[in-house]
Amino acid sequence: MKKVLIVLLTILLCQSAYSEEITKVSLQDALTIAVQNNIDYQASKINFDIGRNKVRISNKLQNPDINTFFNIGDIGIGNPQILGVSETIEIAKRDARKKLAQANLELTKKNLEYIEFDLKMDVREAYVNLVAAKEILITLEARQKLLNDLLNIAKKRVSAGEVEEIDVIQTEISLNQLVIQVNSQKANVKSAMLNFNKVINANNSNIKYDAEDENFSDKEDFLALLSPKPLDKLPSFDSILQNSIKNRFDIKIALQEIDVAKKNLSYTERLRVPDIQLIGGYGFMTKNMSESGSYMNGAYAGANLVNIPLFYTYQPEIQNAKMELEQAQLNYISTENKALNDLQSAYEKFLTAQINLNYYNDNLLKNSKEMIKAAKKNYAEGKSSLTTLIVMEQSYRSINAGYIYALADYYNCWITFLREVNAENFDLLEERI
Repeated sequence: MKKVLIVLLTILLCQSAYSEEITKVSLQDALTIAVQNNIDYQASKINFDIGRNKVRISNKLQNPDINTFFNIGDIGIGNPQILGVSETIEIAKRDARKKLAQANLELTKKNLEYIEFDLKMDVREAYVNLVAAKEILITLEARQKLLNDLLNIAKKRVSAGEVEEIDVIQTEISLNQLVIQVNSQKANVKSAMLNFNKVINANNSNIKYDAEDENFSDKEDFLALLSPKPLDKLPSFDSILQNSIKNRFDIKIALQEIDVAKKNLSYTERLRVPDIQLIGGYGFMTKNMSESGSYMNGAYAGANLVNIPLFYTYQPEIQNAKMELEQAQLNYISTENKALNDLQSAYEKFLTAQINLNYYNDNLLKNSKEMIKAAKKNYAEGKSSLTTLIVMEQSYRSINAGYIYALADYYNCWITFLREVNAENFDLLEERI
């Protein structure tokens, strides 16, 4: 018995140790947590420190060599024993190498900024999708409640002899079908929450994050999800284009890649410049080795021209550097062309999503609520059939679901638009000015 209790206690402790804490966060909090704790982003930030060390490495001086030369035996008579130092001095290479490393460091910085921006957009998208999944579940559960109410009404009317048993059967079939949809949507909510945590990718695996917002269909404050109101006017495409193209991370990165390629070409061409080797040291002859029979000493100095590009002129490296520069320039043109098309596509999609959402707000939602209310009342009073009511109910819930999808599409299209203008916060008023 004692062993059984110990085993049960161990299992409970293990379950407690590996239990996950659910923490609900707002979108703004989720963004902060992701930037501070996302493992992939933290790993990427190390590249910047590596780049700074590479700048220091590029600025290095060559280490000196210690040279010794001793003659042994009769050959040493009349010849000095020497001890000296030689130092190779690079000509026209060190500064070019440092500039190349600094250009690569700037490229790393721009890539890191883009990674952070992309992470924030991923978090926003995952957050919206999670809230949308919850909202759809709420809609399905509300429909389930409505069908339960209809089932009760149908049973009462059957008991009163007002309708046939078929009304109860028909309602039960619709209800059972809906139960499957509810269960599937619950799985979708869990999947959306897991994806949300995957995007945040925090160090602490025992904490699971959930969206603070349970639904967004009833909210008028779109600022909670960092988005403009549906009735806000988007500036014209031409007024957005110039600044957006200039500020896009991918274009900045492409420009920086050209700068890196230019500096690499400059450094590669300077590899053909010979280096100078300076030599100096101390020499001496002992009495028994000196022709004069006395101890002699002195210093020596010299210089050598080394790494003369006689047999190898670094031509393949230079050709590659030129082709890399041409490649970077073509990549910039391609990036700019794609950016223009992507920006225009995102702009048009957001305008369409805005129109669709406003159409739901202005027409469909209000009319569908009045329709289902009247249909339910008519059936309860025997003025319409159950089939008519179920069709009305399905239409009503379809409109509600469509509205949620339209709302989610509106938010996601806005996020896509922000991705293309490469702006975390896009002020519509400032852009219009």
